[in-house]
Amino acid sequence: MSDTDREKGTAEAGRSRRPLFAANWKMNLLSRDVDAFLDRLAHELEAAPRQYDLLLAPSPVWLDRMAQRCRDLDLRLCAQDVHPAASGAHTGDVSAQQAADAGATWTLCGHSERRGSHHETDEVVCAKVVAAQEQGLGALFCLGETLPEREDDQVEEVFSRQLDPLIDAIEEGAVQPDPLRLALAYEPVWAIGTGRTATPELAAQSHALLRARLRTRLGPEIAERLQILYGGSVKPANAGALWREHELDGFLVGGASLDPGSFLDIIRGCGF
Repeated sequence: MSDTDREKGTAEAGRSRRPLFAANWKMNLLSRDVDAFLDRLAHELEAAPRQYDLLLAPSPVWLDRMAQRCRDLDLRLCAQDVHPAASGAHTGDVSAQQAADAGATWTLCGHSERRGSHHETDEVVCAKVVAAQEQGLGALFCLGETLPEREDDQVEEVFSRQLDPLIDAIEEGAVQPDPLRLALAYEPVWAIGTGRTATPELAAQSHALLRARLRTRLGPEIAERLQILYGGSVKPANAGALWREHELDGFLVGGASLDPGSFLDIIRGCGF
């Protein structure tokens, strides 16, 4: 799909930025599940032109298996993580070059589970964005606060700490703030897998704070172009209410994306 077609779709959807819906399968699904998911998606997508983009982030073992079908369906195939180094003694890791060679066109960087379980620093996450773009991958940059940070009224401070290394890299020219190569995903860590969900108003407020930080550091043109997805336990039941907040440009969906019907219901709940 051309950039002109994408811009037209955005205008038709009535939003200033083209919606993006991302499925993060984490460490789930087997080959038969992957094939069934793509079959269902192909059947649904042939019905009408899309006014949004789709991104699938499978386990790395399925990137090569999914690459051609994702190209055929105009989907963004996304690695779940890449290492900052191009190669070397990093057992179990995947480089951006390897992910691209397997067919990925995007990668997640700094997902809350990587920041938490693997203790990734803001600087490491930024280095992954740089490595991804150097290999032609788009980067979905994830960030968000924990429950103690929210309760201590540190949200703006956390956003600045997490964003500023990325903004520095953009100002230095190491990262390109092109919406076809960079997007953000806000993950309220306290609302992921806990049974708690941010209200639509709270989600919109957090997105507005992130965009304000981008605007202050990078100017209004870049700030208004970059998509910011919401990634806090999105489900079919809450997708519609969240989507009514125009600060949200799409969703990063975890558990609810493992079933194609549930993932499609989230998209339908947004009026598509």
